Order: sequence, then C-alpha cells, then structure tokens
Amino acid sequence: MEKIIIQLGSILLLTSLIAGAQPQAKTENKTKVVTVQPKIIVIPFTKEKEDIRTVLETNVNRRIAITKVKEAFDNRGFTTVDFIGKLKAANDNNVFTSSSQTDLKTQLIEYSGADIYVQTEVDVEKSASGTAVNIILSAYEASTGNSLSNKVGNSGKFYTDDVAKLTNKAMDGILENFLNTMQTKFTDIVNNGKSILLDFSFDPASKYKMATEVGADKLPFSDVLEMWVSTNTQHNNYHIQGTTDKRMIFDDVRIPLKDGAGNNYTINRYSLLLFQYLKTLNVAVKRDIKGNTLFITIK
Repeated sequence: MEKIIIQLGSILLLTSLIAGAQPQAKTENKTKVVTVQPKIIVIPFTKEKEDIRTVLETNVNRRIAITKVKEAFDNRGFTTVDFIGKLKAANDNNVFTSSSQTDLKTQLIEYSGADIYVQTEVDVEKSASGTAVNIILSAYEASTGNSLSNKVGNSGKFYTDDVAKLTNKAMDGILENFLNTMQTKFTDIVNNGKSILLDFSFDPASKYKMATEVGADKLPFSDVLEMWVSTNTQHNNYHIQGTTDKRMIFDDVRIPLKDGAGNNYTINRYSLLLFQYLKTLNVAVKRDIKGNTLFITIK
C-alpha cells in the first residue's frame, strides 16, 4: 500500500467581504448572496527526511494527485496558486531560513499569503482484487489551526492503475459537502473574526498579580486586561475560561482576518498591539506564540 499525503492551503478574501459586508445581487425573482471565494495552494506533505522542495520529483502519483486536487477546486470556481511556481519564487527570494520541514511548510504558507490550508491524505491501495484510492480532506485556518471542514472519500476498487481517475472518483462524493462546510465556517470568520487563545501568567519574580492595581485608574490587573481585550476584539467577541491570582485565560478571542488595508492580520500583530499597551503601563512582558495561542508572561 502506498500512502500519499498532500496539503492545500490559502484563502484571500474579496475586498468588499473583508469589510464584513455581504453584497447582494438582485434578480427578478430572488436575491443572490455573493459568497467568499477562497484562493488555494496545493502543497505536498513531507514525511521524515523528505524535503518539501524536492518531494514531487520522485513520485508520479503525488504529482497526479496534487494536479487533480487543484483541478477539482479550479472546476468549482476557486482561484488556485501553482505550488511549483510559488516554491521557486520562495527559493529565489531566500524565504526558507530553516531546515526543519515544519518550519519550511509554515514559511511557504506565510509567503503564499495563506489564510487557510487544507490537508489532503491520498491513500493508494493495490491488491489482487483491484486498486482503490481513499481521500481524507481536512481544512484548517492557517493562523490559528482551528478546524473548518473534514471529509473522507473512497473510490471503490477497480482493475486499473489510473490513480488520477480513482482520485477524481474518491473526491467526487465528498468535495461539494467539504467545500460548503468550509465556506460556511470561513464566512463566519470573515463576519465574526478568527479565534485565538490568550494565556496570561506571571514570572516567579514578578511583583504583580491579578489583584494588583495598575494604570491611572488603579484598577485590578485582571480588569485592566479584560477591558483591553474587550476593546480590541471583533464585535466584542471574547470568552474568559477562568481567572486566578496568578493566571487568566481567554479561550476564545476573536480578531479580524484582515486589517483596514486588506493585509493579513496575524496573531503576532495582535500580540505587538498588546505589548505596546502594557508598555504604557510600565509593565514588561515576554511573548510566546504557539499555533493559535498567545502566551503573555508578566515580568
């Protein structure tokens, strides 16, 4: 059995939708809502010791699968980015600064302007009773890792070595539902913001705790943090998981997908805004980001 894993990623919004609007086109009998259309880049998964920069060169089935997955999105009106072209541009511009395959993938997705990546696992099974292709599609919001859609498809067994045809057959049964689910959740992100987690804690040597009064109004630290988060979320969408004297966790803070200029609004940019605010209070902090979680350690 040969297993092929491919990853897709990247969605850019139409400018009018970035602003949170849902433009409508009227017809004689009904109103048609214009939906957000994603831009997608297909990226091959790399196993241990495989290099994302060369992985397609040695396996024709991977090249077939990556092409068919890209075509499937093209046929449904999505704009796609050519992986090879983007990879060449990244190499030419010295984008890759690490030998870690995880870092290389992350750097390539960031370079492509990805908002969403879709992990696609293509499993080719060959036996005496025929050949079958199984496909698992999993969509994630790139900057947070939150799941958007998951579907599993199977081609059934046939006496053929046409992996491309079987890949298409496996995808046909699941792709429409997969895209519809992904579209619905992505539109929710456009309208209500993408979710990140904020974890505030204190350095052991810190003079502060959550009850410490800070700022000109001398409010408890926990209240000051909540007031800032409330002001700096999309539509005041946030939730506090819990607060103790040494820790405060916001488990669902919604931040915009794009800034006012239409550029990606990342968790790193949000953390910088928070850092600058705490600096006005003469509070020093350490920032760490892992996936969709921002860790703030107050010194």
